[in-house]
Amino acid sequence: MPILTVDMTAGTLTAWRKRVGDAVKRGDIIAEVETDKGLIDVEVFTTGVIERILVQAGETVPTGTVLAVITEEAGTQVFVARPVPGAPVPAAPPAAPPPIAETPGRPRISPLARKVAAELRVDPASVRGTGPGGAVTRDDIERAAADRAQPPARPVEAPDRQARMRQLIGAAMARSKREIPHYYLGTTIDMSRAMTWLAEENLKRPVTERLLTGALLMKATALALREVPELNAVWRGAEAVPSPAIHIGVAISLRGGGLVAPALHDADRRSLGELMTGLRDLVRRARSGGLRSSELSDPTITVTSLGEQGVETVFGIIYPPQVAIVGFGRVVERPWVVQGRIEARPVLAATLSADHRVSDGHRGGLFLAAVDRLLQEPGAL
Repeated sequence: MPILTVDMTAGTLTAWRKRVGDAVKRGDIIAEVETDKGLIDVEVFTTGVIERILVQAGETVPTGTVLAVITEEAGTQVFVARPVPGAPVPAAPPAAPPPIAETPGRPRISPLARKVAAELRVDPASVRGTGPGGAVTRDDIERAAADRAQPPARPVEAPDRQARMRQLIGAAMARSKREIPHYYLGTTIDMSRAMTWLAEENLKRPVTERLLTGALLMKATALALREVPELNAVWRGAEAVPSPAIHIGVAISLRGGGLVAPALHDADRRSLGELMTGLRDLVRRARSGGLRSSELSDPTITVTSLGEQGVETVFGIIYPPQVAIVGFGRVVERPWVVQGRIEARPVLAATLSADHRVSDGHRGGLFLAAVDRLLQEPGAL
């Protein structure tokens, strides 16, 4: 069972996408897990054949529990997820159930929620889903059954997924502020060249392929991390472990409340068009319940922006085990001095919150200066 959030301790395996005996390759989706952030697709990170299924659909197990055993071509056994010391391993588990069959036009519902619906005699089609993208969850089914059994004057309270997510986020941020010695830096960037280039570039593109300012900010952040690589790391045990790859976590608010920060993998190697496509895809899947496990576990730094909400400056709290978070505000027009003259220029507030155990203000300042410099040459991004 993968650890998908910093305070995740267990998850429910809702469905297997593969059976015993199936061949799998790196990147294949082999299972689906239900967490407080919704339904997450679990990937496989090796190539071989599924030999055994150790956890069945509907079971809730601690993070780290072995879900399956895969035999590689050379005969080596690979365990999907880290084992938990002392965790029981069934001797001869049965084959996995068939993959989920989804009906077009109907809301997503996990096998666990469908099973509960059958037991409680609730028609899932009559239930309003509160999961990502309107997915029907176990809580929704139980709430519908309780509402049916109770008089209207006495509404029955049910577990609130959004409240639970808020608790998890709060716990993670409390841990961050308690354990990580933050330092904060900020700068204001002249966006004249970037906004002019963006407008001209979008005239050359179809409407569906036009770029947003966010694509430029992501690419500038990724390239600046090459110059200050210590900010692109995760804290393991008692030391920071630099990451050779730059996977930017993008903070995305969910429609029902809460947020997730899935990774844009290898952001420094993608073109602006590819980053824009990837960003749109992440937002869509984050809000409809189709994120992959690696997208939640791989970020090496997070970028947050509240510009769409009119916020001009945001100082983020580091999301463990990362060691930095970058914040961008709204592009606003402000007086700017150019060669002794005052002009109106579009400007952007950029901030850095970083772990003082890993870097210092000097290195953080170099990072923000690099972001500024890169945005002055948008055509080279």
